[in-house]
Amino acid sequence: MTLKEIAFKNLMRRKGKAAFILAGLIIGVATVVAIVSFVDAMTNDINNKLEKYGANILIVPRTDQLTLTYGGLSLGGVSFEMHEIRQQDLTGIRSIKNARNIAAVGPMVLGGVEVMEERILIAGIDFNASGILKPWWKVSGILPGEHEILLGAEVARVLNLGIGKIVYVNNRMLKVSGILEPTGSQDDQLVFARLETVQALLNKQGFLSMVEVAALCTACPIGEMVRQISQVLPTAKVMAIQQVVKGRMETLAQFKKFSFGVSGVVILIGGLVVLVTMMGSIRERTAEIGIFRAIGFRKSHVMRIVFLEAVIVSGVAGIFGYFFGVGFAYLGLRFFSESMSPKILTDVQLAIGSIIGAILVGLLASAYPAFMASRLDPHEALRSL
Repeated sequence: MTLKEIAFKNLMRRKGKAAFILAGLIIGVATVVAIVSFVDAMTNDINNKLEKYGANILIVPRTDQLTLTYGGLSLGGVSFEMHEIRQQDLTGIRSIKNARNIAAVGPMVLGGVEVMEERILIAGIDFNASGILKPWWKVSGILPGEHEILLGAEVARVLNLGIGKIVYVNNRMLKVSGILEPTGSQDDQLVFARLETVQALLNKQGFLSMVEVAALCTACPIGEMVRQISQVLPTAKVMAIQQVVKGRMETLAQFKKFSFGVSGVVILIGGLVVLVTMMGSIRERTAEIGIFRAIGFRKSHVMRIVFLEAVIVSGVAGIFGYFFGVGFAYLGLRFFSESMSPKILTDVQLAIGSIIGAILVGLLASAYPAFMASRLDPHEALRSL
């Protein structure tokens, strides 16, 4: 009979103690897996939403302005000087160190125009970049050409205009090429046209009102990119507009650290359960170990039997603990997530890590009982028969 067979049959004879060890390790492994899976699912969901958010860096003209506000009431402001953004300066953005992280640069010029005796805000944009900067846009019709405009949903409703209609904007005849479907944002109240068209209408050739920059990667150093862009555009104010998302990410990171501490305590308790149970098992098997030693088993053989028992139970606990942990994480998302958009993904590395981790805990907790078993005097052990 091999050492593996001896270890396996001993577990079968002492099913109660084996089940106790198994339960302790399963709880520990399941806790760690559930926490890691839950936090990873929420983090991935936030990253995906961040990438769909569009622009996350905003460039506006720098102004020396004192805003007079008190208690939420705005009393206006005193503006000393406005530094406009020159369109030709945008070439410097592509030369920054992290230029490879920039997905799109969207220059924009804004101004008020007369449309059918109504004062409306018009925006000149780069429609090639708008697909990345405004991925939520849905247009009925087509994007405007040189002599065409795109109406926001609210503008089209108020002016009662449809696709193909001809309108005069600042005495210039333009055709409605499309209507933007409702977005629930200020875009519904704007008229959009090509950048060059609006610059000509407003007599602002070569100048911009603002610039949107999209850095669509989850690991982009937004803060560093803001600093680099500020260096190449010293007359502009560069801002990151993802503070809310980053705040939520920091909250998750803090929760992750706290949960790892809790998981460590649970794993420690599981290890103590293994230690106490294995010590009790060794005391019950004093005579059995004495027989093994009397028939020629070495100390190393006795230790290997104990370790094999720990490996078998711990390995099974790691497998079951992983699946239980994934199940608990799924239930946690149902209760704590605002929507079902976060998904629990199968993580092979986490599964392998849970099994290996359970085995390591089992081996470490069994080290002292195995050492004590190997030191039993066979003569003293056989007297207990």
